[in-house]
Amino acid sequence: MAKVSFDEELCKGCGLCELACPKQIIILSKEKINAKGYHPAQVIEQEKCIGCAFCATMCPDSVIRVEK
Repeated sequence: MAKVSFDEELCKGCGLCELACPKQIIILSKEKINAKGYHPAQVIEQEKCIGCAFCATMCPDSVIRVEK
């Protein structure tokens, strides 16, 4: 099973990963705010991840890691 992780403190909350995910399992957190004042991205249903890494490819700041 694939696992997606984010460096939440570096995430700017741009939402590109959210748009790129074919399984629609990435959202911007409504509760969390990082040190820079952004709502970081998070995975809501990790078990549905297929490991395509589209999210990591789209991230302009390289804060996403996909492990297969």
